[in-house]
Amino acid sequence: MTPRKILVGDDDINVIAGLKFLLETEGFQIQSVTTAEALLAMVKQQSFDVVLVDMNFRLDTTSGQEGLALIKQLRQLDEQLPIIMMTGWATVELAVDALKLGANDFLQKPWNDDRLLHAINSQIANAEKDQQLRCLSEENQLLKAQSTDPDQLPNSHSPSMQHCLSQLEQLAKSDMNVLLTGENGSGKSLLAQYVHGHSTRSEQRFVAVNMGALSGSLFESEMFGHVKGAFTDAKTSRVGRFELADGGTLFLDEIANIELGQQAKLLRVLEESQFEKVGSSKTQRSDARIISATNADLDQMIASNQFRQDLFYRLNTVTIHIPSLKERVEDIEGLAQHFLSRAAAKYNKTAPALADDAIAALQAYQWPGNVRELSHLMERVLFTCFDPTIGAVQLNLPNQANSASAPIKDDRELTLDEIEKNTLISRLTHFKGNASQTAKSLGLSRSGWYRRADKFDL
Repeated sequence: MTPRKILVGDDDINVIAGLKFLLETEGFQIQSVTTAEALLAMVKQQSFDVVLVDMNFRLDTTSGQEGLALIKQLRQLDEQLPIIMMTGWATVELAVDALKLGANDFLQKPWNDDRLLHAINSQIANAEKDQQLRCLSEENQLLKAQSTDPDQLPNSHSPSMQHCLSQLEQLAKSDMNVLLTGENGSGKSLLAQYVHGHSTRSEQRFVAVNMGALSGSLFESEMFGHVKGAFTDAKTSRVGRFELADGGTLFLDEIANIELGQQAKLLRVLEESQFEKVGSSKTQRSDARIISATNADLDQMIASNQFRQDLFYRLNTVTIHIPSLKERVEDIEGLAQHFLSRAAAKYNKTAPALADDAIAALQAYQWPGNVRELSHLMERVLFTCFDPTIGAVQLNLPNQANSASAPIKDDRELTLDEIEKNTLISRLTHFKGNASQTAKSLGLSRSGWYRRADKFDL
């Protein structure tokens, strides 16, 4: 276990020597400074588990005002850092003022060894608990926003998908970065969870982030976190995705949709496993296994200088292509039954059976939206079919010959959200699932498209 780091600030070298002897004997790693300026500089540069600070740095000063001012400055640098103040000129008023300004504990010199060790260990334990709570809070918010399918993978009968799952199960046992390629809706998010669930990291967090939905101004804050006051709206500190995924798996979906400037920042973290929060100069480490996914042709993007080749090599230790639904026709019937049963359980309804002509129609359809489109179709048909058996007519699949140009019907009973969703689906179908072309045709930015796609679970 890495020793806990304690920073001691005191202008008396005899006090520093005594503290170092005691604390190093207890297994702590100690660094010391003799001025307030040096203390602040160290906190800016490094992370410490506790700072142990004298209230007075001038030998002729006993008021404690230096220490009070130092507490304010330390809190501006790090609002979570445990601060224990010490003085030989203690008063109740000084102790109260120190605690009000943000000190975590207040001890009088000469110190009692047991009392000092108890104070340090208590502050370390409290800091760890607070960090876990912050991470859980951020994780819960992320889980609410993530649209990955929580259900297990249905059984697959197609050779292409069985081969894919076999490869992923073997790769899961390693810590290699994995790049998943394939069309929109082919199940890359679910398969990333599959890899995590079969890995040695399965007990740790799986954190997913849609890279296409991150605008340039939000990228660093979302990925690396920020400290309070780092920018105008930073009223509290934020835990970033790399910190959340430390020890677990970080899934970078739609990796091709990040800007070149963001690619450079991401590359540095992948190369060094280090990052700094926005507004902080402290370097933090993250041991996160990276799984990324895209439906884009990264080779073509590299050739056109839209994607960094060095980042590509960092991401694709191994690349796995996820077959489209049309490449795994053998699985369509089983998937349809699975999604129909799942929707029926969700809404407490009886699932109708699929007639032979319905299965044939499903297998003949081109599925531009792949597995996600099939899932939505089965949920919709559960409410539109009133017969015990679903036939091809009830599926109401688009006519493949003219679906690209067919206008959306004018229905005065539709809500604005329904009209918007229908428009997005129609345009996405027209461009055969290509998100970039769809966004461009609608006059949307990439982040604008992905916000709407997330809203309607497209």
